[in-house]
Amino acid sequence: MTGTAVLAEARTPKRRSRLRAGADRPGWSALVLVVAAVVATPVLAVVLDGLGSLGDAAPPRGLFDMAVTTLVLMVGVAAGSLLVGGGLAWLVTAYRFPLRNVFVWLLVLPLAVPAYILGFVFLSVFDVSGPVQSAMRAVWGADAWMPEVRSLPAAVLVMSLSLYPYVYLLARTALIEHTAGTYDAARTLGAGRGRALRRVLLPLARPSLAAGMSLVMMETLTDFATVQYFNVQTVSVGVYLVWKGTFNFHAATQLAILVLLFALAVLAGERALRGRARYHRQGGRGQGLQPKQLRGGRGWAATAVCMAALGTGFLIPVIQLLVWALREAVTNPVFLADPRFGAYVVNTLLVATVTAVACVFLSVAVAHGVRLNGGRFIASAAQLTTFGYAVPGAVVGIGVLLSFAALDTALERAGVPGGTGLLVTGSVLGIIYAYVIRFLAPAYQAVDASFAKIPPTITFSALSLGAAPLRILGRVHVPLARSGIAVALMLVAIDAVKELPIVLLLRPFGFTTASVWVYELARENFWEKASLPALVIVAAAVLPVLVLVRQSRRAETQGKAHA
Repeated sequence: MTGTAVLAEARTPKRRSRLRAGADRPGWSALVLVVAAVVATPVLAVVLDGLGSLGDAAPPRGLFDMAVTTLVLMVGVAAGSLLVGGGLAWLVTAYRFPLRNVFVWLLVLPLAVPAYILGFVFLSVFDVSGPVQSAMRAVWGADAWMPEVRSLPAAVLVMSLSLYPYVYLLARTALIEHTAGTYDAARTLGAGRGRALRRVLLPLARPSLAAGMSLVMMETLTDFATVQYFNVQTVSVGVYLVWKGTFNFHAATQLAILVLLFALAVLAGERALRGRARYHRQGGRGQGLQPKQLRGGRGWAATAVCMAALGTGFLIPVIQLLVWALREAVTNPVFLADPRFGAYVVNTLLVATVTAVACVFLSVAVAHGVRLNGGRFIASAAQLTTFGYAVPGAVVGIGVLLSFAALDTALERAGVPGGTGLLVTGSVLGIIYAYVIRFLAPAYQAVDASFAKIPPTITFSALSLGAAPLRILGRVHVPLARSGIAVALMLVAIDAVKELPIVLLLRPFGFTTASVWVYELARENFWEKASLPALVIVAAAVLPVLVLVRQSRRAETQGKAHA
């Protein structure tokens, strides 16, 4: 071997390490850092303003009661979702009964009905003027005792029926993944089905159950409209009421810090429930948990349980909305020709589309930067871009307002008259910026999952052939990750369609979306008029749920093929 060849061979590992470390591509690393800073800035603004005004603003009235109510609501909804979602996951995994193969996937559909839509449908049926209490008064008299519907227990029930699919999906996946060898071993050692569930399967499924419950609690903390329907005052509602009602901005930021503390407590609790345990499936050649056939009345009882969950969480609300929409269309034909409906739907689709494109663009850029860099610091910064999804929308909205107020002050001190004016906070740009912060996480996770499937050797081969990073992005990474990009676009768009608190805080005068319209109509008990925009939201939300079902079925089929 010649000296030149030896020298080239000696330099190859060093050059490859430089490619992996991103020494020649600082621009992409800086881009990741900039995106992380853009996401973190509003949250930091809330924290700094709240801490800086601790001695200047008195805490709002009823703060302790709001905190206790929020805690009880979060724990109650998490427990209810665990009971319903975990129980249904065990039922459809461990037993066979009529229509079981259909319910396995249909039980996910309640995710398509937001809690604030399910909430007002529930009130229309069970409230004082609803058919249930009217029938009870007709039978037992006008003075008969009636349960209080607008209450904390009713809010827990409604939100549990809307959010249980988070626990159901993760619990069922865990039961399928970990039963192949461990369940067979427990049964071989003489454990019955019930004991194997308690002593083996539940501990193995603990990380998945903890993750599902944390998602449920975060959604409960973020909820804004449902709790108001049921006269439940949470800290998230308090932030909006203090900000918009009393214009006590410092008190609102202090409440926002309390909301952030609740969010951090949920994340810490999820880590604590997981513990230090790490469970990995090895082998996987066993028969696993074989479903037991339920015959006769027990089989039909299992079918009735699944139908009750599906009916109350999806079928009954959708049917009621359809009945209202048809009735309103017949009795009030002008209803369908209302120009506001078209304008509000266009506003909704416009904001959702721009937000989805922006989130996916940033997610692809960040994932590409991480792939080119490969360093831990840049990878950690990329994970920071997903933090906004754990922050309630009301906090994000206030953070955006505070951030641009500080920017205005800095520009005026620098001699720029007027600063940014109302270019951002007085237009739709403020809503889009807040949406990007809030929904960048699902977009990045979907894109990053697709990037992870691209072999690193493809990227390094393109770099070694002299291709520029931008060309690699357009010719290699984007084509190979197009499935994840498509999923990210759809997930972000649907989340943006359903979002409510951010629009209420940041919308300019005269700007309304479908979610805000539903909330305003339902708050005034105009159920029929709220039905059509609510159906639009539900129809849009069904699409990602169907995609999720398709991916779950594909993953389960692949898992059975490898078993």
